Amino acid sequence: MTSTADATRGETFQPVKSAGRTLDVLEALADGAGPRSLGDLARALAIPKSSLHGILRTMIQRGWVEADATGTRFGLGVRALQVGAAYLETDTVTGLLSGVLDQLAAQFGETVHLGRLDGPHVVYLAKRESVHPLRLYSAIGRHLPAHATALGKVLLAERPDEAVDRLLHWPLTALTGRTITDPGALHDELAAIRSRGYAMDREENTEGIVCFAMAVPLQAPATDAISLSIPATRLDATSEDRIVAALTATLAQIRAARPLLPAL
Repeated sequence: MTSTADATRGETFQPVKSAGRTLDVLEALADGAGPRSLGDLARALAIPKSSLHGILRTMIQRGWVEADATGTRFGLGVRALQVGAAYLETDTVTGLLSGVLDQLAAQFGETVHLGRLDGPHVVYLAKRESVHPLRLYSAIGRHLPAHATALGKVLLAERPDEAVDRLLHWPLTALTGRTITDPGALHDELAAIRSRGYAMDREENTEGIVCFAMAVPLQAPATDAISLSIPATRLDATSEDRIVAALTATLAQIRAARPLLPAL
């Protein structure tokens, strides 16, 4: 019998095929592309239709997957929502930083995010909406390539270049014409972030949106970061200094409270 330690180290552990396929289905349906057909899922996941049909029927019965009125297209079910909500409700960092996210949003009226590094991606854990009609579109739970976001880059900069290279999927994806995809250019960018203490996303994730981020000093290396996003049209000569000063003050507030915080 494989021990938990062996499984964690990956020495003798062999994934359970049916469990892996079930999780593949969930992840595919969570990618934001909308309902998928049986054939589409079978091709994307390289699972035979006969096996996939049985997996989907089981997941539908348990509420993890829902079929449309025709019974031919499939999306996430309510159980997925319940588990996702439970993750956020029980996540220590999300609860601890709720107040500082509120403060930043109130101070600038712009979109504020809490993000977490998840492999080569960053995932939004919490969000405060901008008060302006023109703003960044985003959603809690959304995954984005870490190299293309301020949140992701500031968390990558917490790690040595060798670890970053192992973490990312090469070649890097370009989300806009400004996304950094060259390895040398990315290494230079991360070195600059380490030097100045914050990251900028200069329309590298979304055209017309500039983002500033700093890592949350609760772990080393940090796994979470806070960002503020603003349309480029609302940036002025003093915006960067004001935003960086506010993020710096926010992190100082977190550091000051750290001895009083529960262990993560």
